[in-house]
Amino acid sequence: MKKHSIENDFLKISVKETGAELCSIINKENDIEYIWQADPKIWGSHAPNLFPIIGEIKNGKYFYEGKEYSVPKHGFIRHNENIRLKERSEHQLVFELLYSEETLEMYPFKFDLRIAFTIDGKNLEVSHHLINLDEKPIYFSLGGHPAFNIQLFNNENIDDYSLQFDRKMDLKTYILNDDGLVSSETKEILKNDHTIKLTENIFDEDALIFKNINSNKVDLVSAKHGKILSVEYKDFKNLGIWAKPGAPYVCIEPWLGIADVEDTNQNLKDKEGIEVLNEGEEINHFYMIQIN
Repeated sequence: MKKHSIENDFLKISVKETGAELCSIINKENDIEYIWQADPKIWGSHAPNLFPIIGEIKNGKYFYEGKEYSVPKHGFIRHNENIRLKERSEHQLVFELLYSEETLEMYPFKFDLRIAFTIDGKNLEVSHHLINLDEKPIYFSLGGHPAFNIQLFNNENIDDYSLQFDRKMDLKTYILNDDGLVSSETKEILKNDHTIKLTENIFDEDALIFKNINSNKVDLVSAKHGKILSVEYKDFKNLGIWAKPGAPYVCIEPWLGIADVEDTNQNLKDKEGIEVLNEGEEINHFYMIQIN
């Protein structure tokens, strides 16, 4: 599978052309790989890009202007082989997906989506630049799904790792039902605190879903080795945290939007968390991975 790599004095990153999927961040100082290596026996992805939806949609379909459409879970960027490398420089890779007859069958909007990976020191910026090429507003969701290795050192287990936010908060997660839809049921995760301990069972009920999170940054921390990395997500309103239960990685997922709620009317314009980009407009949203 074709992939592209760039590096500086501190980091080497690699991105698969299919899906413009980040598949490696190596710290050249210690040769540690920070991105999950997609073991298909556990979870066969590294860091999918999510567009134009996030998560599941009810009954696998939605409606726009009275017409029914179907789109896969998390949208059609992941595994997409029509994405191409548009620009390359010493420290940046830019990938592009333009609308096509194939995308219009699933998503009736004309768009240009560019995903850029830029390294600066020990920082990696992942930006999503969406351009509305249509003669009407675009309705969309957008997000990242990077999976980070844990248990990086000998004699560590999941219980040695935690997520530490940049401020103390009250946080509740919204429980997903058996169809992957967001229910109204919630569970308290933090009460005036900033640390979520990772455990074997923390994801037994699927992802932790934080709507309108009052935080811009979270650190992945080892109890034995200190801060491993940080993810800054100030351009994104929501955050998902997920892994296969007991797996040696954790996904830190900045989101604009969420999966369908249980009582959705399946009308795209009414979808909870949906974003709107007007005719002739463009936006750029980025998250930053900072290696310690």
